[in-house]
Amino acid sequence: MTGGTAEKHDSFFDALSGIEKFKGSELVQQEPDASSFPSGGIRSTFEARGYTAWDPTSSMFLYGKTLSIPTVFVSYTGETLDTKSPLLKALKAVDQAATKVCQLFDKDIQHVVASLGAEQEYFAVDKALFNARPDLVMAGRTVFGHPPARGQQLDDHYFGTIPSRVNDFMRDFEIESWKLGIPVRTRHNEVAPSQFEVAPLFEEVNVANDHNQLMMDIMSRVSEKHNLKILFHEKPFARLNGSGKHNNWSLITDTGVNLYAPSSSARDNLLFLTFFVTTVKAVHEHADLLRASIATAGNDFRLGANEAPPAIMSVFIGSQMTAVLDELEKKEMLKSKKEITCI
Repeated sequence: MTGGTAEKHDSFFDALSGIEKFKGSELVQQEPDASSFPSGGIRSTFEARGYTAWDPTSSMFLYGKTLSIPTVFVSYTGETLDTKSPLLKALKAVDQAATKVCQLFDKDIQHVVASLGAEQEYFAVDKALFNARPDLVMAGRTVFGHPPARGQQLDDHYFGTIPSRVNDFMRDFEIESWKLGIPVRTRHNEVAPSQFEVAPLFEEVNVANDHNQLMMDIMSRVSEKHNLKILFHEKPFARLNGSGKHNNWSLITDTGVNLYAPSSSARDNLLFLTFFVTTVKAVHEHADLLRASIATAGNDFRLGANEAPPAIMSVFIGSQMTAVLDELEKKEMLKSKKEITCI
């Protein structure tokens, strides 16, 4: 080699060596472009940088051959650009407030974690039929057409036998979910024709939220292998049930106590009753805020159906808990053998 060629050769391998040297500290924070995110005028174009920061409360995972790390995303000047940051702030606020209450009963309780089991409803339709509908392709829902000859009048699809083709798809996407640590557990037919549901085990809210987003991507990818198309739109078909994410949640202490799980004796359930009553009061006082938080265009499509979000926020507590609260209100002695089995 000539001197010039050798120098170029060495510089190439130096550059390659630099690529291979990847410091762990580079995983903690990175600087991607953020110029396309809506800013509302809070930053200039030349300050359009965004910064990711590792969220260590949610596990990293291998997706294919790519190491994926859950992160928050903020602007150059510190404004939140993602939806994970507000969730983490809310979880911290819940932890601090709930822990203060718990320590009135047990000084050993240092943290309270919000848990979530997010049911996911969806429609599974034939890929060829999906591609034949421009409205489904472009909007994820039908915008013209007529009702099917057989709809959900008898609710006969609900909890019926799962079609073999869909069952094969379910089995495959569940296996892929388990590989990524997503604890999917149940599967069944939902009310509307071609509508189904999957539900996982309870997890910490932040992790459960990440897993739900990842699971939907897995379902979309796996469905292609079965010539199916998965619809996650809240209301893909007019006059048929829409789909949603049913958020079953609770609060768990770091000592292993479920704050919304009563025991067999009302006398020993002061901690449970405290959180139960304060939750009812919170819904009563902040119903407008709760309603506003779910008043999205997508949810509004579902209003009026079997499982639609209500226009008025309410708490149904059942006959047993109603009797318990009536006794408390009358300042009567609670019967020590009063059983509280459910909310």
